Amino acid sequence: MNHSKIVPPDLSSLSPDAVLDEHARGWRSKLFQAGSVLAVVLLASWYVDLLDFLTLANGVPAIATLLGESLPPDFTNAMDWIAPLVDTLAMSIAGTAIAVTASVPLAFLAARNTSPHPVVFHVTRTLLNALRSVPELIMGIIFVAAVGFGALPGVLALGLHSIGMVGKFFAEAIEHVDPDPVEAANAAGATRLQVHWHAVLPQVLPQFADVSIYRWEYNFRASTVMGMVGAGGIGFELMGSLRIMQYQEVSAILIVILVMVTMVDSLSGHLRKKFK
Repeated sequence: MNHSKIVPPDLSSLSPDAVLDEHARGWRSKLFQAGSVLAVVLLASWYVDLLDFLTLANGVPAIATLLGESLPPDFTNAMDWIAPLVDTLAMSIAGTAIAVTASVPLAFLAARNTSPHPVVFHVTRTLLNALRSVPELIMGIIFVAAVGFGALPGVLALGLHSIGMVGKFFAEAIEHVDPDPVEAANAAGATRLQVHWHAVLPQVLPQFADVSIYRWEYNFRASTVMGMVGAGGIGFELMGSLRIMQYQEVSAILIVILVMVTMVDSLSGHLRKKFK
């Protein structure tokens, strides 16, 4: 592995004018890069009509009317939402567990410094790319067609989609480990599995924990909309209220989801502190 570092140019031997010219070139380069990024952003915004302020202004009354119809929130059926909320929480936990369990071995195969062969590396990377390229909602539709309605297709969709992202982050964490413990383990005659277990895994466990917790946060938010394709959870209740245009009940469900997301975020922050 190449560990060479980029050495900045030595300006001590240059004249003051040359130093100023060097700094000016650096600033011009940065300004050009920033201008290029800004140009791309403006072009994309124009292409999707984000800069069409007249259309945006015309939509304000409709949004105001919809907000008016959503107030006050209707919590009459709040007790009926407890079971779907439990389903949503369980889906996010089970889906994350599937992703983490499958991503650990895949990450070692998808990291350049631990993969046993370049072919294995490229095949595993392609698999991870394929899994995260398919949105979880599309996977949810597929699994609903395969196993029926309920929480199970949601768990499978969240788990498989998450493998692609979690495995990528795990592999990148492995690629950035300190090589000294690995070299010491190899010099001591350790097997490949022993090197991974004793020299690599202890270094990446904190990053693995962080990524897993962040992914659980994401999966909880994603699982709230999985019900829209028949995969159970609070999203199913939300979609039902939207279909019959019960906007006051919709706003109540959104408030409940917001409270649950806030609680999950707080719990995940507490867990991350525990793993530091």
